[in-house]
Amino acid sequence: MMLRRGFILFLPRLVGLLVVACCSMSIVYMLACTPKGDNQQLALPRVHSPTVKEGYEAVLQEREEQHSNYIVSLKKQIAQLKAELQGRTEQLKKMQNQYPDPLDVWLDHSNPEKAQANLLAFLRSQVDKAEVHSGVKLSTEYAAVPFESFTLQKVYQLETGLTRHPEEKPVRKDKRDELMEVIELGVGSLNKPEGVGNAKHRVYTASDFVEGIYRTEKNKGTLYELTFKGDTKHQFKKIVLFRPFGPVMKVKNENINMADTLINIIVPLAKRANKFRQFMQNFREMGIQQDGRIHLTVVYFGKEQMNEVKSILENTSRSANFKNFTFIQLNEEFSRGKGLDVGARFWKGSNVVLFFCDVDIYFTAEFLNSCRLNTQPGKKVFYPVLFSQYNPSIIYGHHDSIPSLEQQLIIKKETGFWRDFGFGMTCQYRSDFINIGGFDLDIKGWGGEDVHLYRKYLHSNLIVIRTPVRGLFHLWHEKQCLDELTPEQYKMCMQSKAMNEASHGQLGMLVFKQEIETHLHRQKLSSKKT
Repeated sequence: MMLRRGFILFLPRLVGLLVVACCSMSIVYMLACTPKGDNQQLALPRVHSPTVKEGYEAVLQEREEQHSNYIVSLKKQIAQLKAELQGRTEQLKKMQNQYPDPLDVWLDHSNPEKAQANLLAFLRSQVDKAEVHSGVKLSTEYAAVPFESFTLQKVYQLETGLTRHPEEKPVRKDKRDELMEVIELGVGSLNKPEGVGNAKHRVYTASDFVEGIYRTEKNKGTLYELTFKGDTKHQFKKIVLFRPFGPVMKVKNENINMADTLINIIVPLAKRANKFRQFMQNFREMGIQQDGRIHLTVVYFGKEQMNEVKSILENTSRSANFKNFTFIQLNEEFSRGKGLDVGARFWKGSNVVLFFCDVDIYFTAEFLNSCRLNTQPGKKVFYPVLFSQYNPSIIYGHHDSIPSLEQQLIIKKETGFWRDFGFGMTCQYRSDFINIGGFDLDIKGWGGEDVHLYRKYLHSNLIVIRTPVRGLFHLWHEKQCLDELTPEQYKMCMQSKAMNEASHGQLGMLVFKQEIETHLHRQKLSSKKT
């Protein structure tokens, strides 16, 4: 496909080159035909010479031969260019016939039969390009596309998703429907054997299905290999199916102007003045200085450390000349859902993007644009998956010192993980939040309110954009799980605390620290003896 498009791009250049070459040759021809200056003329016979006539004839004949040679050379070059252009054109037509352009397949309504034939040819070519009939050479083990296996009841998967189950009954409806469809197609294929005619044969059912494997090549399709029971104990039937992916279709092409799209960042807070100071440094740099289309709403619970928090906010306002902030104080027990709900409903301006945020979050200006681009009133809400930082004391324990915060914010498996079980940081238009019913205000303390809101959006007709983002980080902090939490909340809090500390390998190094030190000590003694 890329080669064909390369020829399409090269064709106008070739034609232009041909025109330039012809013009150049014409100029050379004209210059060659122009009589030369006195000093460059060939020596002509004198007028009174007895050989005047013969001399002029010889000169003219010589000039004619030179011009003839020029013309022959030019004609040869033009013929060569024409032949090359013709060859390129025929080659391009051949490729166009072999690989029809995807958009032509879908958009050419003038000839439906041809469009359908082209589409079938494209789908068949997907099977040929995929790793179905033979293997392909791979550079490393990381380039291999693994299979996943399944039975009638279970899927055995490497990519476990949010459930973290290596074995499960498919939770997602699309996966359940996909696997049941291919099993039914396999059964149908076995019950319609080729070349049997009206002869009686065994009737297969889904209960004869033993196991299957499948894998997806993202740009080609999904391969399924299904195994069914045969006629005897040691005989089996194998069906191979392939679901080819069709050509890419253009759905929309639009210009989006976010110059006037304001984001209202709402932060619920109780105490934690030092964390708020760190948050405001990030807010000032990314929100005020780099983005500039932002409002901050702080909903503060209680009075302890309140004056310190207000002072930090007012100092930032004065030094950065920033007036777009609101401070709301509530004299009650902290509730994240209540704080966000109050902050969202307090806004009296036009419809605005709400970014529900926590004080231990670090965001970039690029993320704020992602927040705008992935929300649309009445249509889309944005649930980014943020990158959660491990405990720096563990990650950098073998270093001389812990790096600065900015140097710590790198996305690697040793430094953190995608917090795909968290739904607290979200962007949506205020109108959608109000229409969905807001937060469940009966939920107190830590956890639960964000999942409840997320499920509300999933149950609605709004599109929920759920994706990892590179510009949103959860900064590590020691987590306290209070005794007042319900058993379910306490369990969630402890699970979150365990995952926040370090990777599996790093925690293993801590658990086996004594054993590792003993081994190193023995190695040291052994080297001294030798």
